[in-house]
Amino acid sequence: MSVVVGYIPTPEGEAALERAIREARSGGTLLVVVNTSRGDALVDQRFIQQQQAENLARRLEAEGVEHLLLQPLRGHDPAEEVLEAAREHHADLVVIGLRRRSPVGKLILGSTAQRILLQAEAPVLAVKA
Repeated sequence: MSVVVGYIPTPEGEAALERAIREARSGGTLLVVVNTSRGDALVDQRFIQQQQAENLARRLEAEGVEHLLLQPLRGHDPAEEVLEAAREHHADLVVIGLRRRSPVGKLILGSTAQRILLQAEAPVLAVKA
């Protein structure tokens, strides 16, 4: 069993990670951090580099959370990567961060968040920064 979190280095991603850490710690379960990129751009600010990954690992170790960092670069949609990790690691919970939206934007969630909310087999916790 595990807690899976979709992580990007943004305030929303940090909020999701913080909550996922709390959930994994309270349940004594594995925390699976998914940070992915389609690889369709030379630089993707959402994809953490090696130094950032090492810093993240140290942070999670200091938190006392058993963890696994997945950084697939298979050209898949980020939602598919999170959903696949949730299935593969038998997620008890999936945690995602949501951005603030304008009144019109609130009618439609981001496509990644929407796919995860609608297609995940485990409960999904959506947090704001």
